[in-house]
Amino acid sequence: MNLKQTRLHILHKPKDLSKEAKTGVSLHCHTEHSKEMLDFVPHYADKLPIISYFWNKERIRYLNREGKNPDFSTGYWSPPLTPQEVYNLEKTQINQSGLDAIASITDHDSIAANLQVCETTANEQAPISLEWTVPYSYGFFHVGVHNLPKDRAVELTKTLLDYTFNKENHSNENLCEMFLMLSALPEVLVVLNHPIWDIEMVGKEKHAVLLKNFLKEHGRYIHALEINGFRSWSENKAVIEMAEAFGYPIVTGGDRHGCQPNTVINLTNSKTFAEFAEEIRVDRRSEVVLMPEYRQPLHSRQLQSFSEILRNYPEFPEGRQKWFDRVYFDIGDGGGVRQLSVHWIRGGPAWLRIAIWTLGVLGSPKMRPVFALARKRYDRVPKDADKTKFEIPNLEDITPNLSSDAVL
Repeated sequence: MNLKQTRLHILHKPKDLSKEAKTGVSLHCHTEHSKEMLDFVPHYADKLPIISYFWNKERIRYLNREGKNPDFSTGYWSPPLTPQEVYNLEKTQINQSGLDAIASITDHDSIAANLQVCETTANEQAPISLEWTVPYSYGFFHVGVHNLPKDRAVELTKTLLDYTFNKENHSNENLCEMFLMLSALPEVLVVLNHPIWDIEMVGKEKHAVLLKNFLKEHGRYIHALEINGFRSWSENKAVIEMAEAFGYPIVTGGDRHGCQPNTVINLTNSKTFAEFAEEIRVDRRSEVVLMPEYRQPLHSRQLQSFSEILRNYPEFPEGRQKWFDRVYFDIGDGGGVRQLSVHWIRGGPAWLRIAIWTLGVLGSPKMRPVFALARKRYDRVPKDADKTKFEIPNLEDITPNLSSDAVL
């Protein structure tokens, strides 16, 4: 393993990590307060066998009735678990590895979950954080903003979201001001989440240009790049290699939305998140662990997560029990964005219910051997981190803008 900024551990089975570090840090997890956009639905529905047939049939029917295609840009869904359930899930996994636990929940553009957890948990172990949507040029990035000061968290979040949701504020100058504001807070950690993922669906090449320009202009305000628990090994490996070329440390982000804990964590000897942030920002070093679950086929884990998200939970409070209680959409009837359960009693058309049942079957752990056979060789997680060779790219045209002027 030829890495300078990051030490990597790959676990094949659960392990006592107390000899490696004192604390495990889980970053980037989502709760019921996270509004997950639905704008990806048309993109992926067109690509899925069988489902694409029914999807296009329903779309054409809607088009003929309404004179326009369904608008998914305002719809959203929310994960099933409460803030405390998510925090407990992460804490338990880390404690079972022999470590003290810090868990940084990052809902999309919201700190409601963090404020709720902080009512019963020390802020040092449950920082106030969010996954900030940063519009940029023709796309956007997700930036993990971790450990906002408790007494200013609401005010700072409002400022960040004012940039996000007011288009007249979108400029490089204003974005620099946002990053400078965060950089002035020494206990805050700013992470570029899943940087290589074309999350805005503009195409791989256009996203690469977007990323390159973003790092040229704002890279000095980024403290670390993220390897993501729900991205492939080949993509995460490329992120590690890019981070090494830039001189960034790596932090993990599990990005869990279902009912399983994060599959990647950080290790540290720090006792508080502020100390951990200093380790990343100032010392520019990190130690990360791929938990045993990460080695399972990604598509299988994704389908398991989908099945958990689309499951009914009779024990939940009224209005959150059914999956279509947790999906919000404007059907164009003048009622605005409302729960799908307002319109559906049984959960939508028969074909959709069958599709969801199928997702549940495919997401079963019993199906994992099938996905393992289909997994491409370059996406198989290495057995031994120490024997894994990383190919560090030559990024001299970008690096000078990142290293010497980095804002700590």
